[in-house]
Amino acid sequence: MLLKSRNSILAAVSLFGALALPLSAANADGAAYVLTISQHRFTPAVLTVPAGQRIRLEIVNRDPATEEFDSHDLRVEKLITPGGRATVFIGPLAPGTYAFMGEFHPATAQGRIVAVAAAGR
Repeated sequence: MLLKSRNSILAAVSLFGALALPLSAANADGAAYVLTISQHRFTPAVLTVPAGQRIRLEIVNRDPATEEFDSHDLRVEKLITPGGRATVFIGPLAPGTYAFMGEFHPATAQGRIVAVAAAGR
């Protein structure tokens, strides 16, 4: 009976590992882009990315205050602590423009992501 339970546990662990592998691979496939928050502004304010691809967005906060990356268009909200960084995954995006802002400094912390289709598509 002990051997049967042990085999069941090993089978469950193997199955979980096999399922977790594709999730890790899926998260690693996005092209990386960096947004920096400084003086309550995003740099770059306009970020051009390829349409139809998953994007990994690294947001670095160089301000002494917490900021929240917020985009209704992208359906993303993420707090970034002072001196901290956060990663969000977006897309694949259809060609178009997607607005974002800093929730705590909306007058100055604004930007856009422009998804552009590859030539010939």
